[in-house]
Amino acid sequence: MNMLGISKSIKDLDPVDIKDNLLYYDYNTKHLLSLIAKGLEVDDPAYMSSYRSFEGEVFENFVYEKLLRYAQQNDYIDKFVLKGFHQNRHKAYANTLSISEKEQIVYRTKSREISEFDAMFVTTENELYFVEMTLVKSVLKLRRRLRKKKALLEIIFPHYEIKALIILNEGATGHKQFPDYCKVWFTKEFSAGNVLEYLTSKNKPKIQAKEIIKTGGMIEAHILKLHNFRYYNTMSWITKTIRSSKKHIIDMNFLMSFKVQRYHDLYNKFYIGYLSIEDAQKLLNLQGEYKDDQRVVVSLEKKHSDEIILTYYIQTTRKTLYLYTFDESGKVTKEKKDPYGITVTEVFHSNKQMDESYILDLDQIKVIKKLLRDRFVTINE
Repeated sequence: MNMLGISKSIKDLDPVDIKDNLLYYDYNTKHLLSLIAKGLEVDDPAYMSSYRSFEGEVFENFVYEKLLRYAQQNDYIDKFVLKGFHQNRHKAYANTLSISEKEQIVYRTKSREISEFDAMFVTTENELYFVEMTLVKSVLKLRRRLRKKKALLEIIFPHYEIKALIILNEGATGHKQFPDYCKVWFTKEFSAGNVLEYLTSKNKPKIQAKEIIKTGGMIEAHILKLHNFRYYNTMSWITKTIRSSKKHIIDMNFLMSFKVQRYHDLYNKFYIGYLSIEDAQKLLNLQGEYKDDQRVVVSLEKKHSDEIILTYYIQTTRKTLYLYTFDESGKVTKEKKDPYGITVTEVFHSNKQMDESYILDLDQIKVIKKLLRDRFVTINE
């Protein structure tokens, strides 16, 4: 029997049992405090945006504190992962679940964070729940994040059934579209006013000592035994295997297999080859702004609708990366990618892996597009 009903205390956001613990967390308030110092009105869009972001941080910590106590009293929860000041802080380890410098639960490769989890616990029924708590009123972006997180957890914890607990404020919309592995709780409207008041007070009142909880199935993040997973090695294996068919440009059966599609949910894109700048100029309407030997890396991107489309990356320096896509009307759009995002590292890594056998021409691009379109239509018939 699933014993994960919301408690009245969580639903009402009752602060009594968490004492003054909220005031011991680090908050990213530099920007907000500078706006307050400038005397910005509370209805100014810049103030509202900064305050909302701060309020989201406070809400996450508040609900985490409530969940800690809920887990302590709930026999259905077998293990609960500690974060913040409740755990003995460790540096973030590569290729495992651990605690980041910001004391959050993260999974990272050597150089990049792949996913962050607001909270996590294991039940006596061998289910591993990851928790998402948010104040946003529309949950579309959250649904996109869920897919990636679930795929990662299924890969590294194949021995658990992966589920999600979503905690929203009353009035949030779109929750009926969550997949069936999600359990949704609604709390009353949240306000971080009292925490901001404390942070901005000149003479800070004396507060209660922090209450650290470590008993009753509480564990450090790295204690959970996981299946070994190498992010870049797996990506390279997919690139190689997808192009290894003697008869076909890409191996559609391999691509569409259950295992590889779960990886697609995690990576979002697979790199399958490259175009010469000459061919890319015709396809993407480039205006001669790149060098003659510039490669244009081709990827298979999985959209939220499960449709797989072709997208194109041009990397001019280690940190400079442009993404070219076609919008619904067939017009080319260009976007500069975050120089510190994982895509920059992925494209760099894939490009090094691809020798001249990975080159694609425009006819092959047409064939791949048709294969993807036909497969999508078949699946949706």
